[in-house]
Amino acid sequence: MNYICSMSNSPLPENFRQQMLLQLGTDYPAFIAAFQQPAPVSVRVNPKKAVLKTADLEPVLWCNEGFYLPERPVFTLDPLFQAGAFYVQEASSMLIAEALRQTARLQRPLRMLDLCAAPGGKSTLLASLLTPDGLLVCNEVIRSRIPVLKENLEKWGIPNVAISNHDPEDFKSLSGFFDIVLVDAPCSGEGLFRKDPEAMLEWSADSVVFCTTRQQRILTAAAPLLCDDGLLLYSTCTYNDSENSRNADWLSEHGFENQTLDLPESWGIVGKTLNNTTGYQCYPHRVKGEGFFLSIFKKKQRSSPETGIPRTFRSLKPVRNWQVKSLQSFLKNPEAYSFYVKPNNDVFAIPESLSAELRTLDWALHNKGFGLEMGTFKGDDFIPSHALALSTAIAETLPGIDLTKEEAMRFFKKENLVLNEPVKGWLLARYEGLNLGWLKGVGNRVNNYLPKEWRIRMDIKEY
Repeated sequence: MNYICSMSNSPLPENFRQQMLLQLGTDYPAFIAAFQQPAPVSVRVNPKKAVLKTADLEPVLWCNEGFYLPERPVFTLDPLFQAGAFYVQEASSMLIAEALRQTARLQRPLRMLDLCAAPGGKSTLLASLLTPDGLLVCNEVIRSRIPVLKENLEKWGIPNVAISNHDPEDFKSLSGFFDIVLVDAPCSGEGLFRKDPEAMLEWSADSVVFCTTRQQRILTAAAPLLCDDGLLLYSTCTYNDSENSRNADWLSEHGFENQTLDLPESWGIVGKTLNNTTGYQCYPHRVKGEGFFLSIFKKKQRSSPETGIPRTFRSLKPVRNWQVKSLQSFLKNPEAYSFYVKPNNDVFAIPESLSAELRTLDWALHNKGFGLEMGTFKGDDFIPSHALALSTAIAETLPGIDLTKEEAMRFFKKENLVLNEPVKGWLLARYEGLNLGWLKGVGNRVNNYLPKEWRIRMDIKEY
């Protein structure tokens, strides 16, 4: 029988079907039947911007902030999505939240690294687990994927996040630096066949072999980065044992102790064991989600000690004294930050509690950005950044204007708004209590300071 993926009317690759038949046995017909069903739609709420109404939504069992939607809306035209109130994330991959709740000391300030971060779904999940003094580094090796990663993290609004653009091997000077490293490895994508049928066109038995080797190279680079007893989470969105169980077993032979989870049987997540190494597999016929594999390890091999902490930043300079008061007026807890300016005159706020960690990153990595982007000074005038508007660190007392949904969509179309009463100066555009971006009043008109690259080009009249 030639099984068809219903979303594309394309046949599943023959080698893939044979592989899954051997792997699943009597479960195979149910697995194939799942491909004839539409992929579920799930979102994860931002706990710092929790305004999405979830009372009537079905929860994702393994993530407190995860929920299923009854149908897929046009997210681009939802102001709450644009404001970072939630992230559209595949439900199976939210298992990372439960894994860390069971294995990590999340009440402590931790240093986390998402080594393969774009587009940012798992990064925003990790960011939500941080304490105020924790640090998350989100790395992406492909430069063209950095803008979408940066946009998604700016929407999420957590200030203690850094973004880097490096090969995993470039992190070698940060040996023993991190408490948690997530390697959500590039893979053959078998678990995405239902959700993204285009993934089938890129799949082959050779691609599985290639991905397995590449994953081992990434894991080899990741292993030294953990401190003693640090946690390494290895995940893929695929099914085959070469990329999953065998790579996990390979990792257990390189100074790591496999960690097991206590997952209710009713969740439908399958524990897969190879040579006493256990991973957890999500199948679309057993969970309300797509294909996903996760295995967790604790580092037992002793790490190399960290080098000395640099005394200064590589290229950041403190802002002038007279500028500090102006900058502080934009922040909720201004005393928690110090302010620096880059050579291009962009101004950043650096959490004081993370100054030492960020100085270390600054000297270890060349292609990175960190701190809360505040804006720029033009003479005596300060022009606030879009990232500042979306940040959870922004002062709640700043002036703003509440927009209707139609007005919010016009804002995201980068149209200027006309108000009933004249206003002057900087205003925050808001929707249901969340900041959308900056406006500047000039009489009865307000100029729209939404960045050009954030502009919605979709015709909102059609929806």
